[in-house]
Amino acid sequence: MRKLKLFGWLCALMLCTGAALAEAVPTDIVVRAKAKDAKFIGTSIGGALVRIREADSGRILAEGPTRGSTGNTERIMKKPQGRHDSITEGAASYTATLDISEPVFLTVEVLAPYIKKQARVLAQTQTWLVPGKPIDGDGLILEIPGFVVDVLSPQTHRYATLDESPFEIRANVVMMCGCPLTDGGLWDGSAIEVAALVQKDGETFDTVTLEMQDEANTFSAPLSVKTPGVYELLVYAHDPKTGNTGVDRVSFVVR
Repeated sequence: MRKLKLFGWLCALMLCTGAALAEAVPTDIVVRAKAKDAKFIGTSIGGALVRIREADSGRILAEGPTRGSTGNTERIMKKPQGRHDSITEGAASYTATLDISEPVFLTVEVLAPYIKKQARVLAQTQTWLVPGKPIDGDGLILEIPGFVVDVLSPQTHRYATLDESPFEIRANVVMMCGCPLTDGGLWDGSAIEVAALVQKDGETFDTVTLEMQDEANTFSAPLSVKTPGVYELLVYAHDPKTGNTGVDRVSFVVR
């Protein structure tokens, strides 16, 4: 009889424990992507793709884009910040609600800016998430270094003739959040090194420095060629103060 009672108590305990473990609690985690030396990556530049995985298995638990604005320029870039001051007022974010019944160790990945493949950066971190203990407010903020560089001219795979030389090299350069570069502005384009590394038929041909133009984000310079061939340009932007660097490539043919 005593054994039967003990067995009954054990069964009851196991049932209660199982029920407690099975009771999932919806728990939020907020993730943001912030461009290095700039603002948040949001809807205006296509957002950042956030992917949340169970760290041990790699299983994807949630994913989606950040949505919202780049945030408050004054608060992010100019105002001194105290230890617990928030900088995310109105800033783009992604919120996942995970139904968890026990603490889970997560890997949080951010690909940003997601629609700009040549500029896209992967950043990641890891964190524990405990049932009923959300990571909200500013949430997790992952820093995204670099520049978005788009070569506007010459056009990809353009066929040209020698009498069209010199050719204009023209590039658009913005911060990873899409924030603009202007001459002497908050993001000072004149302090950024922008240049084209030029190859002809696979061999080093020239290095051309691009100059900031009156139009925001725009850098250009002439490229003179005297012989036909396949020309490849790698245009880079580099900020020596922050280390932010971005690249784009294009090739064209001179006949």
